[in-house]
Amino acid sequence: MSGQMARPLAGQISLWIQDQVRMAGAKGLVVGLSGGIDSAVVASLARMACGDNVLALLMPCHSDPASASDAMAVAKKIGVKTHTADLTAACDALVAQVPHAEGIELANVAPRLRMTALYCAAQTHGYLVAGTSNKTESMIGYFTKWGDGASDMRPIGNLYKYQVRRLAAELGIPQEIIEKQPTADLWLGQTDENEIGMAYDELDALLQALDAGKIGQHSPEAVQRVKKMIARSEHKRCAIPTFQPDGLL
Repeated sequence: MSGQMARPLAGQISLWIQDQVRMAGAKGLVVGLSGGIDSAVVASLARMACGDNVLALLMPCHSDPASASDAMAVAKKIGVKTHTADLTAACDALVAQVPHAEGIELANVAPRLRMTALYCAAQTHGYLVAGTSNKTESMIGYFTKWGDGASDMRPIGNLYKYQVRRLAAELGIPQEIIEKQPTADLWLGQTDENEIGMAYDELDALLQALDAGKIGQHSPEAVQRVKKMIARSEHKRCAIPTFQPDGLL
């Protein structure tokens, strides 16, 4: 705007969150706090927008205990209320009752249980669920459908991972969280970059190049790999296909 300083990104998102909460007639926000950078940033933005009307829900499920320690450190730093719901027993009880193998379908149970817990807490308090997915993960489908992909709003959904890191620094998120190896905490030792098979910096650069139509500086193999990830996960980003009859039934 002419003659005025642009509002910092954190302030822009904070105002947007306030609008979403107000339009929904809600009182505040619930955030799943994992100990990673994305949830730390969203929890901090939620605190800016909603003050004390924020609940950070910690939901360990066969998780690394260090994740809970990091999450509590973030909560203390930004001053949000916390509640811990250990979902390990619930996950084991559910898995024991349904057909399953030992692949990704088993790992996806935890994110979907976390979604259920978040919405239970949100409805109890009259809050909305703030999602923690970023643009990088959304574009390649690196999220669980109806798990961490389910929320009422996505405050950082249009930010690449490198932009989330910059925003984290602006918000004063502890440096050890910013530099921490990203993980969905689906099993001990699991990391995002190992699962994706590519470092976030390279992935961000490739996704931006694809958006701009300027992929010449990237290897054809890497470009094709990312294109395949985008194509295979398209169903995660689309509305549910619904049959439309030709006429009245």
